[in-house]
Amino acid sequence: MLVIATLLVSVAVPAYDIFVDRAKVSKSIGDIGWISVEIGKYQLRNNNALPANLTDLDVAVPVDPWGRPYAYTNIAAAGSGFGDFRKDKNLNPLNTDYDLYSFGEDGDSSGPLNAAASRDDIVRANNGAFIGLGEDY
Repeated sequence: MLVIATLLVSVAVPAYDIFVDRAKVSKSIGDIGWISVEIGKYQLRNNNALPANLTDLDVAVPVDPWGRPYAYTNIAAAGSGFGDFRKDKNLNPLNTDYDLYSFGEDGDSSGPLNAAASRDDIVRANNGAFIGLGEDY
């Protein structure tokens, strides 16, 4: 009986961990979509200007599922010489308006999405046409 219980636990725990990881990624994707909508509302109220930071939105912006704040960069305000924009595997910027992303489970990131530290990041790309894992973009 103990052998059967041990076998069931050894199968169930990894399956549960995968489920929890997927749920956190889905929550982060939803949060980034919601924050993007709030940024759009801010633009409508402010003559198409982007907020300088997420606190300008006048809403309670949640932390990501791993307990860290979402990263936001207003690309136009930072200027074209600012080198920390998120980039795809060809080193092209992901967005032209703003970057919005979560550092993912490992809490680490790097500019290009093909870097090992960025593969678990949840990113907004193509000016909002894509929101998902960095490794899926």
